[in-house]
Amino acid sequence: MNGLDEPVSIQTYKVLRDKLNLLYPAVVKHTPYTAELAMNTAIVNAVNKQLREQGYPQNPQTDVTAHYELKTNERGILSLTLWNYAFSGGAHGLTIQNALTFNTESGKAYALKDLFKPGSDYVAKLSAIIKAELKTRDIPLLVEFNSIRPDQDFYIADKALVVYFQVYELAAYVYGFLYFPISVYAIQDIIAEDGPLGKMLY
Repeated sequence: MNGLDEPVSIQTYKVLRDKLNLLYPAVVKHTPYTAELAMNTAIVNAVNKQLREQGYPQNPQTDVTAHYELKTNERGILSLTLWNYAFSGGAHGLTIQNALTFNTESGKAYALKDLFKPGSDYVAKLSAIIKAELKTRDIPLLVEFNSIRPDQDFYIADKALVVYFQVYELAAYVYGFLYFPISVYAIQDIIAEDGPLGKMLY
């Protein structure tokens, strides 16, 4: 195993302000530094985007709690999720969750399409798997599910691609986020071998 395969070091930073309790991750002591800078810039930009979307600090009534979860930190891949819960009054608040998946050697952030071979119809394949799972789980939907978005939210955990939907995106609030873990072996025929899922095959 070479140094690039080692997990990256993560440091947690805490921001406490009026109506804000925020934890966010930063990659530290990483080589090359350009990759560290690229990953940390993407993380901070995503955290700030969540705050804006939740109305903080524009709405003085908005109270925000935010944290993160590490999903994968191995084989040159870092995958994590950023959580942001905001309450502005009413029956309940709203949580949004955004995921970032990086190549730790280059700092590149992957889009869903980057995980698959060029020209492969990954949207149709993943959509078919999710449609079958929705039927099995018998989840009442707010809208009919036909297909994922080409840029659908995802993260990588163990040997699975986890495709997920935001609160209210498909189902009522009570169902929260809808997660669909898909084994890398179920989609092995369309996985880009040099991409992050390809690294999880062996």
